[in-house]
Amino acid sequence: MGKTKKETKESTTPKKEKAAPAEAAGEAEEVSYETRLKAVSPIAHPLASKKLNKKVLKAVKKAAKAKNTKRGVKEVVKGLRKGAKGFVVIAGDISPIDVITHVPVLCEDANVPYIYVPSKEDLGGAGSTKRPTSCVMVMPKDDKEYKEIYDEVFGEIKELNKTLIATA
Repeated sequence: MGKTKKETKESTTPKKEKAAPAEAAGEAEEVSYETRLKAVSPIAHPLASKKLNKKVLKAVKKAAKAKNTKRGVKEVVKGLRKGAKGFVVIAGDISPIDVITHVPVLCEDANVPYIYVPSKEDLGGAGSTKRPTSCVMVMPKDDKEYKEIYDEVFGEIKELNKTLIATA
């Protein structure tokens, strides 16, 4: 018995191999902290050290999981104006920088500590979104595990803000 047209066509055309998800995404390689620092704006002070950067991003990740964040300039500004408490994480590689220059001023007026991290991509990833994020506000919560990392990061950021104000 002979093959049908469909069977013949399938057997002669080579099947395309499905690419692994990592290959399809273009093999997103891990970019080092030092490389990311090259794109940071000169006004990004206080900038998180490599160690503090990891802690801050971990806190943002836990807060995003607990639905305890405000993401993006609009939401963060709204939260600051309404009196929300917590700390603000700002990406240092935003261009044009004018988009976020008013956020530190609002933070200081509301007595909310803030810190810059080198990468908007890392901040967006930690905030459980696929898009790069310019700033995130992390708010406190009573969850024991979350509270530990929040308090630790909050204290370090507050200390950095005190030294920044003292030197100004």
